[in-house]
Amino acid sequence: MSDPYNATITRIDEFNEYLAVFHIKPDEGEVPAFEPGQFTTLGLIDPQAEPKIGKDGQPKPKLIKRAYSIGSSSGRRDQMEFFIILVEDGALTPLLWKVGVGGRIWMSSKISGDFTLESVPDGKDLVLVSTGTGLAPYISMMRRYHAERRWNRWVIINGVRYAKDFGYVDELRAMEAAHDDLVYLPLATRDDTWTGLKGRVPTILEPEAFRTHAGAPLDPDQSHVFLCGNPQMIDDVEAGLLDRGFTTHKKREPGNIHLERYW
Repeated sequence: MSDPYNATITRIDEFNEYLAVFHIKPDEGEVPAFEPGQFTTLGLIDPQAEPKIGKDGQPKPKLIKRAYSIGSSSGRRDQMEFFIILVEDGALTPLLWKVGVGGRIWMSSKISGDFTLESVPDGKDLVLVSTGTGLAPYISMMRRYHAERRWNRWVIINGVRYAKDFGYVDELRAMEAAHDDLVYLPLATRDDTWTGLKGRVPTILEPEAFRTHAGAPLDPDQSHVFLCGNPQMIDDVEAGLLDRGFTTHKKREPGNIHLERYW
């Protein structure tokens, strides 16, 4: 049977038993060029599926494939990084958790997605809102562009259920401590032991709450808001922002609300 794999898992950073960052290196050459905020596809052989016979007469295994946002900086070309949650009844991630460091995987060379900073004018405020692993594209954006000082302010918001579900906490807190133009606002909804901000993501975007915690108003003339993760969160936040004078970005109708639904 032909081997479909073209990459290797070089490192796994575990935040907890079901949340980890996978570092994946292609067998040949550099990773494809991409813009922070874009995604690619990972795949593993489906152990339950019968192989198909290819045009060369050889059996070819069926791959289970899923799209994931890229967390690494686009300036890094030797490997890619993916922030992934284990879905216990999912098709791919239970297999992925068994592979381990040094294991083989398929990684697409095709990069897709329009959820990027390309349409945001210099000097604006970036408000990067996420739930769970929807944080990944913002890590890529921050790593690639924060040092360039193209935008006035970065506010990174991440909502989870429990504090152990926060990813990249050390990196984000270190960045916040070192730079006065970056604010990191993690929220937990169900963790009684968490002493930080609590509640659903829309609560932190209310005018007074945002001004208090971000240090500036959420102004449609100055801010571009990116929403990534749970579709319900995105719908709720988008509706609230539209009522406050924001507009949803479209290719032919530029706006200041940018959307990326994760499922």
